[in-house]
Parts: sequence; C-alpha cells; structure tokens
Amino acid sequence: MTAESETRPRITADAVRELLSDPKIFSDLPADLDDDADLALDSLGLVWFLHQLELRYGVEVEPSEAFLAEFTSIRRITAYLADVHEP
Repeated sequence: MTAESETRPRITADAVRELLSDPKIFSDLPADLDDDADLALDSLGLVWFLHQLELRYGVEVEPSEAFLAEFTSIRRITAYLADVHEP
C-alpha cells in the first residue's frame, strides 16, 4: 500500500451519484435514482466522468471494452472503482 492510496478518499455511491449529476454527464439525474437503475453513458459523458474522477479523487482509469461493461449503474460503477482502485 502506498502513501497515496492510504490518503485517497473512498469513492462511495453518493460520490459517484454527485459526479454523474454534472450537467455535462446527466443534466437531469434524479436525486432519488436507485443505485441499480440502468444508466447509459455516452462517450463524451464517460470521458468527462473519468476526467472529474481523476481531478477530485486522483483515480486514473483507462477506458476499455471490459471497463465500459461495468458502468451500467451507480452500484456497478462504485463496485468497479472499489475493486480496482481502492486499497
């Protein structure tokens, strides 16, 4: 475990929801959207989400086909980030 990973904040479902509610991603994301509701990120929204994720949390994610399959709901995005990018 590195010093960087020890200080990196945990990315929660609420944090993912906040990032997704950016007007450049989902301008009308319902506040009460269920964590398992299906999401469809377009390519520009995905790029902006990844950019914001890196700026706010220092997490760099390179998109790939397998990666895109995981980003279908708030819960799946949160789980992916926890599995791949947290200590």
